[in-house]
Amino acid sequence: MHAFWKNIRLLEGWAPGLITLQHYQRAWLLRDLVAGLALTAILVPVGMGYAEASGLPAIHGLYATLVPLIVYAIFGPSRILVLGPDSTLTAVIAALILPLAAGSVERAVVLAGMLAILSGICSMLIGLARLGLLADLLSKPIRIGFLNAIALTVLVGQLPKIMGIPATSGDLFDQLHHLLQSLVSGQSNGVALLMGGTSLALILLLARLWPNRPGLLLVVLLATGISAWFKLADTAHLSVLGRLPQGLPHWQFPSVSWHDVRQLLPGAVIISLLSFTDTSVLSRALAQRGGYRVSQSQEMVALGLANITTGLCQGFAISSSASRTPVAEAAGAKTQVTGLVGALAIALLLVWGTEWLQNLPSAVLGAVVIAACLSFADVAGMRQMLRQRKLEFALSLTSFVGVALIGVIEGIFITLALTMLALLWNVWHPYFAVLGRVDGAKGYHDVVRHPEGRRVPGLVLFRWDAQLFFANGELFQEQVHHAIATAPTPTRRLVVVADAISDIDITAADMLVSLYLDLKQQGIELYFAGLKGQVKDRLKDYGTLDQIGHDIFAPTVGNAVNLYRASHAVDWKDWDEV
Repeated sequence: MHAFWKNIRLLEGWAPGLITLQHYQRAWLLRDLVAGLALTAILVPVGMGYAEASGLPAIHGLYATLVPLIVYAIFGPSRILVLGPDSTLTAVIAALILPLAAGSVERAVVLAGMLAILSGICSMLIGLARLGLLADLLSKPIRIGFLNAIALTVLVGQLPKIMGIPATSGDLFDQLHHLLQSLVSGQSNGVALLMGGTSLALILLLARLWPNRPGLLLVVLLATGISAWFKLADTAHLSVLGRLPQGLPHWQFPSVSWHDVRQLLPGAVIISLLSFTDTSVLSRALAQRGGYRVSQSQEMVALGLANITTGLCQGFAISSSASRTPVAEAAGAKTQVTGLVGALAIALLLVWGTEWLQNLPSAVLGAVVIAACLSFADVAGMRQMLRQRKLEFALSLTSFVGVALIGVIEGIFITLALTMLALLWNVWHPYFAVLGRVDGAKGYHDVVRHPEGRRVPGLVLFRWDAQLFFANGELFQEQVHHAIATAPTPTRRLVVVADAISDIDITAADMLVSLYLDLKQQGIELYFAGLKGQVKDRLKDYGTLDQIGHDIFAPTVGNAVNLYRASHAVDWKDWDEV
């Protein structure tokens, strides 16, 4: 019996969806059924559209939609989170697999499957090792620039479908040149342009007027019906999906070389980080609204398993969906059964209903993808950064330019490198200040911001707003000497206001000894105010305090000033002593 309950607890930790099913309430069933069917209406066209945007046949979008719904229903901690093909990943997938596929559709499918497996492994490692903090490297400026670049890249890639122009490969400039050249030479298809443009306008309009209604499904059904009724594929040379393979996806391990794996691995890491960021934020929000808690580590394990299984079933990399999850939520979804209902509906479509999709115009799928891109593009966010913080705008712009013009993976890594350099620069050149007393205000304040502040004669209060380490020790020493040289009265004591100093390494400790000796030769005492206990312990372990003194610390700046006044006769009266 003890072993039985032990296994149950283990199952609860690794397969929370099964535990939910064990305690399933009959009252939830109708809501989950309705929500699952409403979700399916969105999943089918979106999945096929994202597959084509990734450079894959549309049918693989249905495979990549079906499998994650089942896996996440079992292993996912969130009750209504929806996993599936994601618009923000399409450009990453296409950028990685299409150059390696060299025009072979079959090879593109295999490479996409391996990419999904690799990204799933990365996601599981992040979850098991609790390395979710790596996703913090993708800061808001980087993500906004990245998403805007992805939106532009995908939009340009889908415009040929809208206009009935044959697609082309190459970078953004190549695709724009091909698009303009085709338009000038009159290669566009007027029927495709009318169908795609009208569908895009209707999708955007219905999304605004009825955000919780299946407007996308209505547009797709209407366009498919018109295409079939007027036989536009024959009479107007309109590009349509055509006959799709019938049946469920079969289990198949992607056969690729080690060279391919090495080429795909950097992109798999990027995909896992992007997926983690989106999934963790969305699942926490859902859990908060639903009154339950989710484990972020389990979230990544579930996401990893879903990607691995999808890759083994001829799918491609997937993530959580911030657009389809609200559809399930608005439709009244209560549990993971919603996803299982959606998976069952798609499975039935794959077995018996693929012929219903053969007249779906490619221009309409292009409109679906473009509408999704417009929903996550954030030009206003970049304008706001330009007003608020120029450095972060520069990072966002670098991310945008790098991803759009150089390449998705290259652009991300360039921006990450610049982010690390900016972080190092900020720590290397932190803010520092000389403090003075401002009448009528508590504490001591930066004399640059408060030039009216009075300074205690013979005392320099020097504040350093970062840790002290090998890269900024020399700058610290230079600025201390500058503060002493520019003091209004001859300096008798220097107090380092150290509340923000969280660490001091060995190199910086040696610098403090050198500074102490320099100041001692000038007849200046060295003191600290607000230095944290653990940092003081480090200095003690280094042996630094044996050289600069043990009794040179004050808990606050006010205490440091009082200690100075008690040992030195100075002409100073504080405003609150009057």
